[in-house]
Amino acid sequence: MGGADKIQERCTRTSPRLFTAGRASLLAALASLTVACGGPESTELESSAGLEPELAAQGQALSDDDALKGGGSSGASAPVGLALEVDNGEGVPLKVKAGQRFFVNQIDLRASLFATKDEGVDGLRQNSDFLAVGWGGVRLADQEFVGLSNADGTYTRRRFYRDAAWMKATSLFTVEPVDARGVLTGAPVLLNIGSDDTRRTERDDFFIRRMRAIQWTRDCRSATDCTGAKAYEEEALVELRNAYDHAKQQTLTFTSRTVGLRLRWSLRPFAPYFIPVTQVSKPAYSYGFGIDIKPLTAPRKDGTYAPGSDVTFQMTLKDGQGKRLHPAGSLPTYNEVAPPGAPGNPAGIQYYQAFFNPTTTYYRRKHQERMMMTQLIGPAQDIQPIRSIVDLEAFLDDSQDVQTIATPARDGVYAQFMTFPPANKLFGGAFFPNDGRWDAPVSDTWTYHLPADAKPGTYLVTAKARRVYLGEDRPASRTIEIQVGTQTHTEAVLTTGPCNTCHSKGGELSEVLHANDNRAACASCHAPLGFELEGPIFVRTHFIHSRSNRFDAPLEKCSSCHLKQETTQRTSKAACLSCHKSYPETHVAKFGPIESMYVGGGRESFQQCTGSCHKTHPGAGF
Repeated sequence: MGGADKIQERCTRTSPRLFTAGRASLLAALASLTVACGGPESTELESSAGLEPELAAQGQALSDDDALKGGGSSGASAPVGLALEVDNGEGVPLKVKAGQRFFVNQIDLRASLFATKDEGVDGLRQNSDFLAVGWGGVRLADQEFVGLSNADGTYTRRRFYRDAAWMKATSLFTVEPVDARGVLTGAPVLLNIGSDDTRRTERDDFFIRRMRAIQWTRDCRSATDCTGAKAYEEEALVELRNAYDHAKQQTLTFTSRTVGLRLRWSLRPFAPYFIPVTQVSKPAYSYGFGIDIKPLTAPRKDGTYAPGSDVTFQMTLKDGQGKRLHPAGSLPTYNEVAPPGAPGNPAGIQYYQAFFNPTTTYYRRKHQERMMMTQLIGPAQDIQPIRSIVDLEAFLDDSQDVQTIATPARDGVYAQFMTFPPANKLFGGAFFPNDGRWDAPVSDTWTYHLPADAKPGTYLVTAKARRVYLGEDRPASRTIEIQVGTQTHTEAVLTTGPCNTCHSKGGELSEVLHANDNRAACASCHAPLGFELEGPIFVRTHFIHSRSNRFDAPLEKCSSCHLKQETTQRTSKAACLSCHKSYPETHVAKFGPIESMYVGGGRESFQQCTGSCHKTHPGAGF
């Protein structure tokens, strides 16, 4: 090849072509870069002439467009979505089913470092895995304090940075199955993650593309003041998930010689990541994830439940072939599943992880929060956002496993929810670590109470959970209906939609986050919490879509989502400032300064400000 200087020259000359070529020629170019520019392991790569026949055929497929689209795979099983993760340059090891086809459904990259002074995220551009990816243009976009204090009485502030060149630019990933010497064992997959400015479903390969940096300050003296702080952490994050349908056609196959995946990012082409892979020939469970819910309490003879009665339900988690993932009557304990160093559940059952892996709406890894919970809400015809705040004390109350979230008299609808393990064990174990709460048995049954004044109609019972098993990170939800006080079926009246205008081709609501496409079954779980006020769906929807540059409609055009003008006229800090980042000085004088990027202020943020102003919104489309 003529020495390192010529290799560098060739790489510099070749790389720009990657952004203009077609997919087949892109992959062919990247295949040549694998040999010429791949770093230390490139000296061990062999030409296809020296490979075994099966590997030679796969090597030839690098220039075959048909093989690239389909992955050149065989076998009748449907491809499974693969979740890849790299932390500070180290690939998180994977176990996968031998002989299975895969498409890449999720990529998470993280670089981090600690600092003792406030330097924003400058440390990452000087001494991290992301130091050479291009930091020009980076700016502070948002900040928010964590609602609860730390154990020592200090507070944590999060600052969110955007617009660095690497966050905005179009870039590519290649995923290459390799053997112990770094030799390709199958055709690589090329993934175009697009840019930060537009969502191009015919070219982008992921519905969700989020790239940002975060500065954590963990010793602030109050929830508004970090003067004198010395405990900082800086993070750079890449989050790609929910492959589009066309990207699912690009599949990976592993041979018996495959021991890892080499992950290349076009913004750092000379330093590929390596993700170790272990293949399991006869796994105990199948891929896929489903939830069943059934009432154990029989209804009355007419098929309805009486107001004032208790109804017990049972949940069953199962794999894609319907095999039960846990014994009837019980689920694993929290300590068996979630804390760092826990053995983990062999069937892939997951519990809430945010004690150890903090999550932040839109900005940080909500898909890794993995809360398992259930809700009841009804009657369907009255379903609406819940604005009453659920305080931490309700979560820690040992006298009740189920929390009442809304009442008809106060909220116009009735709602309860329960987490698994119950909140008094789940959150109680974090606050009282010596009580053994995380070792307490967890049941797969629970009981909801229907109030004596329950309004007749259809009530929804929903469960959501997440399973991580042999490389697949998959959410599931299930909703069933019960009739309360009447046999007449009632329907929710939704005031927004249709979401599938954008959420399609792999980004459907049945695929993203909770995999719940029944929007009537969201409000009970998504109530504002005293320690996490941004819970309501309208807050999260406003915030996510206002921060995403890839939302297809003008932000001021409320009619893109709202079906009627009157649904935009209930003004509150939470409704307005979950989208708007500022308001006039007259509002500051009357309602106070903006204190939260999510809801504008504190507990008062859900109160209606006025009924006489803001009857119209400029550019709303009504």
